Amino acid sequence: MQRKILIMRLPGSGKTTLSAALAPLLNAVVFNADAVRANLSRDLGFSHEDRVEHARRMGWMCDRVVEAGGTVIADFIFPTPETRAAFGDAFIIWVDRIEAGRFEDTNRMFAAPERFDLRVTADGAPQYWAEHALTKLRPAFDPQRPTALFIGRYQPFHPGHQRLIEEGLRRVGQVCIAVRDTHGIDAEHHQRVLRAGRRLYRRADRSRRGHRGNIGHQDTPARRACRRAVVPGRAPS
Repeated sequence: MQRKILIMRLPGSGKTTLSAALAPLLNAVVFNADAVRANLSRDLGFSHEDRVEHARRMGWMCDRVVEAGGTVIADFIFPTPETRAAFGDAFIIWVDRIEAGRFEDTNRMFAAPERFDLRVTADGAPQYWAEHALTKLRPAFDPQRPTALFIGRYQPFHPGHQRLIEEGLRRVGQVCIAVRDTHGIDAEHHQRVLRAGRRLYRRADRSRRGHRGNIGHQDTPARRACRRAVVPGRAPS
C-alpha cells in the first residue's frame, strides 16, 4: 500500500475536510500546508520558488513518517508540476470540486495534474470519497495472494494478538483471522482447534522475531483446520 498520500487542489475545494475523513480510516498523520507554513516555513512567501521549497519540505516530512512505518496525508494545493515533483512520489487525490479559489494568483498558477490516482468530484459526501480512497489504498482481501493466517477459538483480544497480526501484515500484506465458535463441540475437537492455533501462532511469532517463515503458503494441518472451521456447524477433522 502507498502510505504517502497527497490531497491537492485549490483552497476551498474540500481538501482539509477529506483529509479529516480519511485519516482515521488509515490511522494516518495529517500535515496541513497552512499549519506547516505557520510553524516551520515562516521564512517562505508565495512566489513559485517558495511554493516549490514548501512542497519539498512537506515531502521530506512525509517521507520520514513513512520510513518510521506510518501513513501520512499531505493537505496542500500543489499548484504546479514543479511543486508536485518536489513533493515526490505519492498516491494523489485530486479534489476537483470547484473552478476557482479565493486567491487569484493561485488560480492563475494552478495546473491540473497530469497523473492522479483518484479524482474527487462535486458528487458525494467527504465520507463517501474517504471510503472510496480506502478501497484503492487497501484493496479487498485477495485469496490468491500470500496470506498470514491466524486461527483459534474465541477469546478476548489482547496486545499479543495485535502484534502478531501487525507483523503478518508487514511481512505479506494481508492476513486472514478465523475464529471458531467451539461452544457445544466435544473436547477432542476443541483441543484440535487449539493445537492448530498454537502451531500457527508459534510460527508467526518466530517470523516476528526475524526468522524466515512461510506463513500463508504451506497447506499445514492448521490451515486445513481453518478452512473447515469457517464452514458453519462443521468441526475440524
